[in-house]
Amino acid sequence: MRDRLAALATEAKETTVRVGLGARSYDIVIGERLLDEAGPRIAAALPGARSAVVSDANVAALYLPRLKASLGGLFLGDVVVAPGEQSKSFPVLAEVCERLLKLGVERGDMVIALGGGVVGDLAGFAASILRRGVRLVQMPTTLLAQVDSSVGGKTGIDTPQGKNLIGSFHQPSRVLADISVLATLAPREFRAGYAEVMKYGLLGDAPFFTWLEQTWPQIFSGEGGPRASAIATSVRAKAAIVEADEREESGTRALLNLGHTFGHALEAFAGYSDRLLHGEAIAIGMRLAFTFSAEQGLCPADDVARVERHLAEVGLPDRIANIPGIPPAPEQLLKLMAQDKKVKGGKLALVLVRGIGQAYVERDVPMEALSAFLARECNRR
Repeated sequence: MRDRLAALATEAKETTVRVGLGARSYDIVIGERLLDEAGPRIAAALPGARSAVVSDANVAALYLPRLKASLGGLFLGDVVVAPGEQSKSFPVLAEVCERLLKLGVERGDMVIALGGGVVGDLAGFAASILRRGVRLVQMPTTLLAQVDSSVGGKTGIDTPQGKNLIGSFHQPSRVLADISVLATLAPREFRAGYAEVMKYGLLGDAPFFTWLEQTWPQIFSGEGGPRASAIATSVRAKAAIVEADEREESGTRALLNLGHTFGHALEAFAGYSDRLLHGEAIAIGMRLAFTFSAEQGLCPADDVARVERHLAEVGLPDRIANIPGIPPAPEQLLKLMAQDKKVKGGKLALVLVRGIGQAYVERDVPMEALSAFLARECNRR
């Protein structure tokens, strides 16, 4: 374990992680100044393909001119949407597709998703259905997108019934994660993304979580190599799981949803608004998963305390009462959780834990116990 922690302390200036999926394999490049080198890198990987960029207004103002300059004559144009989860909707998806067609995107061209998870999911879904599928390059600009949503090919939009219930699997041709752009990320957004970094330690890598407990101040400040190491380690973990279970058929990929069934229900309750960012919802959801596991006699109470302590240290919420406004009723949350994509035969599956780094999928959750648990948590202050 000591050697593992030492290895995490440093990371090369540029790291490439291969996602091995046969004909759909691709590289994830993690480094600095990739935004300014995107054109030559994309042209070398995908010769002759022209590019249309999808971004949101905030990211476009900061980075679209640099990307456009890098693409040069391969740049077809851009589609800029409003920032925020509300853009993951049918009306915005239709608008994006229509505007991409007007730009002249052909079957051999590509869509570049420049932004966070919302843009990546929206642009990825548009690319998957445009002309029955065009190529996609993910250029994630948030920590959450760099370590999670840009990797693995899941795309989608939200509906009133739940998050990401309409979507497709559409693997990117390449992911370029420029960690230098994280310098402009708002502190709240960075913290929200860090919840997904934590997730990889909590679901299957206890030494990584121990390292995060020790090193998080350097990850947040961006000093030295820890930030790059945290991102690269997270990406490697997700890539390995995606390779083992690309379309969530064997159950392995479902482990990535630690905290997400609770968290997605909380996001839907909050109206996919700034009341609760995705990473904040996942932070609460992971703590709920650990606490419920402990109540079921699966997980040591000391591990729950470690999770709670670390969330408090980094400034992430850990309980439903932390969400501004009137709290949900337990039956509201249970109804929203029942819309989860992991429901099969009317039975709700949850990712539970036997300890830090020991997640598993429970496919027959005791509903009476879960209902009583939610009643306590919704009233917990």
